[in-house]
Amino acid sequence: MKSKMIGIIGVFLLSFLILIGVFAEQIAPYSPYQQVGANFQKPSSAHILGTNDIGQDIFSELIYGTRNSLLVGALSASVAMMIAVLVGVISGWYGGAADRLLMKITTFFLTIPFLPAVIILAAFTKGSLWSMSIILGFMSWPGVARVLRSATMEIKGSSYIKIIQGMGAGDVYVLTHHVLRELVPLILYRAVTRVKSGILSEASMSFLGLGNPVAKSWGSIIYYAQAKNALLTGAWVWWIIPPGLCICLVSMSLMMITYSLEAKSDVRVESGL
Repeated sequence: MKSKMIGIIGVFLLSFLILIGVFAEQIAPYSPYQQVGANFQKPSSAHILGTNDIGQDIFSELIYGTRNSLLVGALSASVAMMIAVLVGVISGWYGGAADRLLMKITTFFLTIPFLPAVIILAAFTKGSLWSMSIILGFMSWPGVARVLRSATMEIKGSSYIKIIQGMGAGDVYVLTHHVLRELVPLILYRAVTRVKSGILSEASMSFLGLGNPVAKSWGSIIYYAQAKNALLTGAWVWWIIPPGLCICLVSMSLMMITYSLEAKSDVRVESGL
């Protein structure tokens, strides 16, 4: 019951942030790309979080940044999970030469240092949100694939799967109607963790100046604040802390959801459901 309540709170917080991102145009008082005031204005009734070095409203940047940061997390997780499910399930189910080949490819990707590889690829692709999402997803699937491979092998060896196969069911039917259904809790759990990792990785890349200089995201806001000496001028209070709190909030909400999913999966295993 405790884990369920934690999960509900996590879903509520995440839904709140998603709604902000979806309705960014309606919520933001200004366009985040237009100069709407004097440079470096302090927070006021006209500009809740003040303005940046070129007179753009920081609160509006934060609202639009919510959309882009969540979008990168969702897209990168989608790319990673599609590859991981495909590789993990095929490898675990068919075994043999297919398993050996796919696991060699997986091991190769696991040996590539994540951060340096992402930095190099982001530099070549000029850091657009779409390319950043694909890069992060393409570099974060191997670990998930190995987990899904092990789970698929365990399901394949279960007695009820053997009974279904004995009744003449083909591989495609068994995989789509039984194996994938059993893997859903694990896939959801790993997908949520990938979303969190994607958001944090994008923020890190943007903070290092490798993101799209035009697109607004939480990481890019922090990067420009640091580049314009917000820590020295005292502007960090309204320029750095808000996006930092947003990153913490979305991370906390996703951690709550994963905790609830993990607890639910454990209960299902222990009860044999």
